[in-house]
Amino acid sequence: MAVIEVQDIVKDYVLVKKGRGLRGSLKALFAPERKVVRGVDGVSFSIEPGEIVGYIGPNGAGKSTTIKMLTGILHPTSGTIRVCGISPQADRKSVVRKLGVVFGQRTQLYWDLRLGESFELLRRIYQVSKTEFDKNMKELSEVLRLDEFIDTPVRQLSLGQRMRGDLAAAMLHAPSVLFLDEPTIGLDAEAKHAIRNFIAEINRKRGVTVILTTHDLDDVEQLCSRLIIVNHGKVVEDGPMGELITKLTPKRMLVVELERPCEDVSHPLADIIKQDGLKLWYQFEKSKISAAELISDLSAKLPIQDLSVKEPDIEDAIRQVYQGS
Repeated sequence: MAVIEVQDIVKDYVLVKKGRGLRGSLKALFAPERKVVRGVDGVSFSIEPGEIVGYIGPNGAGKSTTIKMLTGILHPTSGTIRVCGISPQADRKSVVRKLGVVFGQRTQLYWDLRLGESFELLRRIYQVSKTEFDKNMKELSEVLRLDEFIDTPVRQLSLGQRMRGDLAAAMLHAPSVLFLDEPTIGLDAEAKHAIRNFIAEINRKRGVTVILTTHDLDDVEQLCSRLIIVNHGKVVEDGPMGELITKLTPKRMLVVELERPCEDVSHPLADIIKQDGLKLWYQFEKSKISAAELISDLSAKLPIQDLSVKEPDIEDAIRQVYQGS
């Protein structure tokens, strides 16, 4: 059974247009001009237990709005949502006990308390037993190295330390689903590495289902096996990452460096898109000719000194989606 089921959800916002000056303010007050804007437009998907899914798209695509509806913060205009078999809108208290949420630009920690005191307060809010709390804290401390700063007031934590604290806070009550919204934003390379390791570890050890929204494609590439790509409030692609890359970027690149100049460097199934002295860039479609076949054909006629094949990556695939939608 899917842990998250989303069926045809729509979210409309009503905006009031305000003109300039006093006249515009009075008109907006007594005779407002309203405009309906659709933030999410008929989104449907399901997520199985234990998946790590990247939910990505450009700014304004509807990512955060969808996450807020999944957590019960917002209500959809229409459509249905089930998280662990429960509607977040009909029974939010039951749902939040099964969810962990981290928003990279916000914190659920208490600014003036020590980090450990924040955890203790959250334990009481979620009604976690002392035995379970101590067990969870021991495991989280080992992975996130919390002991280094657990007695530090939250306001004095670095950004990387605060993010580790927020991740621990989200997992204190052992949720089965974790929503992460830009969890590595603004972090240095070491902090990003620690956060990614933690996400992979809780997924492997606890089977936690993770939904990740981010603009950092390294997060996606290193963690996610599946991508849901949204644009203009709609799902435009959904599938395993490798399959999406192959589907969206059918062309490959072969870079060849010659030992000496040659008159005929062409190939009927490859286009030379760039030449810099003895270095040539061939673009070819994998469905028409494989890299091995192209290399064999060129090696038979050209004095090749060096070569490399550039496979498309997630950035190339996403760029194709954004350009086409």
